[in-house]
Amino acid sequence: MKLSRNQHSIASSCRLSGRGYWTAKEVEVAIHPAPVNTGVLLVRTDLPGHPSCPAHVSQRTDAQLRTNVAQGDAKFEMIEHLMAALYAMEIDNCIVEINGCELPGLDGSSKPFIDALATAGLVIQAGERRRLVIDQVITLREGSSWISAAPVPTGVSHFGYQLVFDQEGEIPNQCYGFACTPTRFSRDVAPARTFVTESQAKALHARGVAQHVSYEDLLVFGDDGPIDNTTRFKNECARHKALDLVGDLALVGIELVGKFISYRGGHRLNGRMAQALHDLAVQSQSRSQVGCFSERRHAA
Repeated sequence: MKLSRNQHSIASSCRLSGRGYWTAKEVEVAIHPAPVNTGVLLVRTDLPGHPSCPAHVSQRTDAQLRTNVAQGDAKFEMIEHLMAALYAMEIDNCIVEINGCELPGLDGSSKPFIDALATAGLVIQAGERRRLVIDQVITLREGSSWISAAPVPTGVSHFGYQLVFDQEGEIPNQCYGFACTPTRFSRDVAPARTFVTESQAKALHARGVAQHVSYEDLLVFGDDGPIDNTTRFKNECARHKALDLVGDLALVGIELVGKFISYRGGHRLNGRMAQALHDLAVQSQSRSQVGCFSERRHAA
């Protein structure tokens, strides 16, 4: 079993910018080092007083096709691609300044965030990283979809996704799983992009959403495959869903040691699992503290 590690932050600040998929607004992101036990703190630099919100499941709000968090006026949309990059690169503490409510869509993947973080470097900090080792099978269901967390014998967390449709369509059924290490995520998962079907894209445009996003900005599947684009991997869609799973479970705020599999799940089901894992971690910590107190009292 992999031993717990020290916390990490970045060595220097890094920046990137782009347009939000949903708001179409230009936004700039600056990621800064932060002290031990800060976690990932999101800050709105465009609002008076620069209100902030921790990137934590307790602040999560439901939204279609993306993961949002909010605390008062500090609202942040589509944070999952950033969170996946931070979690997979083992960056525990940082301050993320954003001059808008939505993170930039970039190319629809986590790769631009990985590239930016690579320039910032990593610092080992003098505090232990909290972790939750899954020792039982947890399964949550919504209709025909489910998500599970189970023990992993290697000590290296595994994330997987099974993309299955009720009937044959533009996107073929596919699956993908990987051991979540910085190298593996950066190479095999981070480049996987957001995808939609042509009918979904047209429906979004009809609602006035993402009208600036072209078929070259993300994967849009028609009857003959991606329109004006090519896939980076044969199973890129399943890889991106696995990426989303990492980003959504990162909101637990601690290192997770287990095997996490989603079958036809999405952000909502991921969020339910993140909450369940957070509750389990709180219970485990409470039991540990009670045990330590009992041992000290007995020794006295």
